[in-house]
Amino acid sequence: MRPTPPAPEVLDWLQSGDLAVQFQVTRDVLGHPAAALQARIAHEGAGAALLAARRPDGHWGEGFYQPKWTSSHYTLLELAELGLDPGHPLPRESVALILATGKGPDGGLDPTRELRRSDACVNGMGLRYAAYFGAPTTDLASIVDLLLGEQMSDGGFNCRRHRSGAKHGSVHTSVCVMEGFTTYAGSGHQHPLDEVVTATAGIVDFFLSHQLYRSHRTRAVMNPEFTRLHHPPRWHFDVLRGLQALAEADVPYDDRMAEGLQLLRDRRRADGRWVANRSYPGATHVPLPRAGQPNRWVTLRALRVLATYPQES
Repeated sequence: MRPTPPAPEVLDWLQSGDLAVQFQVTRDVLGHPAAALQARIAHEGAGAALLAARRPDGHWGEGFYQPKWTSSHYTLLELAELGLDPGHPLPRESVALILATGKGPDGGLDPTRELRRSDACVNGMGLRYAAYFGAPTTDLASIVDLLLGEQMSDGGFNCRRHRSGAKHGSVHTSVCVMEGFTTYAGSGHQHPLDEVVTATAGIVDFFLSHQLYRSHRTRAVMNPEFTRLHHPPRWHFDVLRGLQALAEADVPYDDRMAEGLQLLRDRRRADGRWVANRSYPGATHVPLPRAGQPNRWVTLRALRVLATYPQES
């Protein structure tokens, strides 16, 4: 379902932003063909800047995972979120490079090559951009198998399970894995689709049992940062990202979403826009908008969520 078009002045503001925002507004808010705009992302704005930062050896930054946020891993994730044409050859080549050289003995992506078990958060994000940029099932199967073996009894995932003995799912890791599974399944991969669907349903239950951001024991807010909105989210969870993950997975409305949706509505300013909280520390390829100012990406993402669950909007 397309978002209800915002007020004309908000729509004009959105369409005056980066080309990737223009593309997604045209496609998702206005419902118009936008292939021509998508093709221009590689040549203008943030998309062009990210591609220009790619090294001759196919990596960004210092390689696969360092530094945050200019490494190959986070740059590929950002390019996918911008909506760069998934057939673009440069990210496809970089994804193939990572899949060929970045796996550990367990078949998962391991930038350190030293972990006892590959990090579920890294692999969820890696699965998302690798599936988006067309990696074949044969290269993704070991990542999927690794992740399917990491689900915890509460339905969530936690990258600290093997490092510190965590017994409970993490919203950060769980949302990364859910997005990876959703992109993988949506790209037509079949190995093993039934298990991926079942695992995704477990993550949905995990999020809903927490009303997205509340402790399952005390019902207190787990972390005030989860109630604030960020872009880009990187590996971090917040209520907007959680709701967006549910919407992308076509999860039907559930009463346990109501509080999160109300929080999102309450974050909307009187002028119909949303602001972003502080960005996560680290160098970036392109400057990010200042915290506390209206943010086009956050506004666009919020509009899409509220359109998916209009009975609560």
